Order: sequence, then C-alpha cells, then structure tokens
Amino acid sequence: MGNLKEAIKKLGSFAKYESFIIVGFLMAVLVLGKLLGFYDISSDWFWFLAGLGLMVEGTISLIKQRKFERKYKIIEKSRSP
Repeated sequence: MGNLKEAIKKLGSFAKYESFIIVGFLMAVLVLGKLLGFYDISSDWFWFLAGLGLMVEGTISLIKQRKFERKYKIIEKSRSP
C-alpha cells in the first residue's frame, strides 16, 4: 500500500492541469482535422483520448481532495438527546 501512495505522489507532480489541457488540445486538433477531411481516424481513438483526459482530471481531483483532507480534518459532533 505504501508503494501505491508513493506512485500517486509521483504521478501528482506530473499530472498537473497542463497535462489535462494538452489532452484536450490534442482531441480538438484531431477532431478538427477529421472534420476538415485531412485524415480519417477511428472514433475509438477519440474516446481513448477522452478516457485519458478523464483519468488525468480524476487524478488531479483525487490529489487535491487528499491534500484538503490532510490540511482540514473534519470532526463530526454527535447530538445528545
């Protein structure tokens, strides 16, 4: 389990918003090229890139949520009747 945490930390330094922007830009360029008739690519490649984008976004959200939880510990109070 420790190795997974270390891997997520290392991935966190790589998976910044820039990588999400790069994936989105690549998707837009490829779709535009296909629409203009420059090449014909399978829609599977589009969905593959969309999946990569979602993984990057999810990783960024996970890292930010874990940082938030470490910084601000939430304490729930139980109500006495």
